[in-house]
Amino acid sequence: MASVLRADAADFDGAVFDGASCAFGVFDGVHRGHQYLLRCTQETARRSGGRAIALTFDIDPDELFHPERLKKLLSNEDRLAALAASGVDTVVVLPFTRAFAASSPQEFLARTFGGHAPAFLHVGSNFRFGARALGRVEDLRAWGAAAGTEVRAHDLKSEDGAPISATRIRLLLAKGDLDEANKLLGRPYQLRGTVLRGRGEGGAMGFHTANLAPSFAYRVLGEGVYAGYADIAGVRYRAAVSVGVSPVFAGETDASCEVHVLDFSGDLYGSSIVVSFVKYLRPMIKFDTVDDLIATVNDNIRWTRENLPL
Repeated sequence: MASVLRADAADFDGAVFDGASCAFGVFDGVHRGHQYLLRCTQETARRSGGRAIALTFDIDPDELFHPERLKKLLSNEDRLAALAASGVDTVVVLPFTRAFAASSPQEFLARTFGGHAPAFLHVGSNFRFGARALGRVEDLRAWGAAAGTEVRAHDLKSEDGAPISATRIRLLLAKGDLDEANKLLGRPYQLRGTVLRGRGEGGAMGFHTANLAPSFAYRVLGEGVYAGYADIAGVRYRAAVSVGVSPVFAGETDASCEVHVLDFSGDLYGSSIVVSFVKYLRPMIKFDTVDDLIATVNDNIRWTRENLPL
C-alpha cells in the first residue's frame, strides 16, 4: 500500500518529485482508463529507477464550483485509498482551494512542483489546469522542456469504440446498465453509507434491511433491485439491495438504498457499510398486495444466495 502525502503538511518535502514519474488527475472512480495511466507511470518509473506517484486533489474541483450538479463514483477517502492500492509508490494530495484554482497555468505548476520537477508527467490528452482551465498539454510540454520533465499525454483508453470516462460510467449506472459500468470500472460499483433507523416493515415481513440515505452526489445508480455484497467490519456477506423508494412506501422514508444482508444478525444502526453491486435483478414495481411484494423479494434473495459466491 502506497504512502499518502498531503502537499500542505508541515513536513511535506517536494523532493519526493525529484526523478519521479507522476500521473496527474482527479481520478474519480479510479476506473480502467485511470488504471492504464497509472500503469504507464509505473512503467516509466521502473525503467528510470524513480518513484511512481499518483498526483491528485483532496476534493473534486466541482465540489467548489458546481456542488449542485456534482455526481461522484467514489468518496474522496475511498478515491485516495484506491489510488494507494493501485501499485504506485506514493500518492501526493494537493489541497484544492479557490486561491489555488485562481492560479495562472504557470503559477499552478510552480505551486504544485516548486523546484522539484518530475522526470515524467503522465496526463490525459484533454488535461486542463489553472484559472478557467486555460492551461493545456502544450503548456505542460513547454514547461516540461524548461524544467527537464518529459510530458506524456495519453488518449483515453477505449472500450467498444468509446473512451472510458467517469462521465460514461455514471451515465451507464444511471440507466441501470451495471454489467457495462462494472466492466469499465474494472470492479463492481460500490457505495459506502451509514446505516439509519428505518420504518421496520422489512423485519415484520421477514427480511430486515440496513437503510442508507446517500447524499445527492452519490445517488448515481438507477432505481431497481440488485444483487451484491455488503462489507461489514471486514466481513463480506451476500446482499439483495433496493435502490430508490419503492412505490409501496413512497413518501414514508428518506432512505434511497435498502440492503438486506443475508445471514447476518445484529444491530447495524450507525455502522458504516460498503455495498458492492454485482447484478441488476429487476426494476421497481408497484405490487398489488403485500404478499406479492414479499414473494418477489424472497425470490430476489434466493437468486442472490444461489448465484453469488462468497
